[in-house]
Amino acid sequence: MLCEFASAKPVVGIKQSRRAVCDGSAKAAYVARDADPDITDPFSRLCEKNNVEVVYVDTMEELGQACGINVGAAVAVLLK
Repeated sequence: MLCEFASAKPVVGIKQSRRAVCDGSAKAAYVARDADPDITDPFSRLCEKNNVEVVYVDTMEELGQACGINVGAAVAVLLK
């Protein structure tokens, strides 16, 4: 599932990810299950509204590592 990040540069963080979903450049969104639901729930609804697939990842740490950063990530997006 997260192996897609190896061949693509993801957009990491809520602001940039939200922007990518809204402008139609997002292929898939990744959301950490242990992230703050006040952040992830509205983002997941935005993705559903814009027909962007949402993939849930167990931890922020796992998502951050997949994105190549040294901190956890609540959300990330792969671009088309």
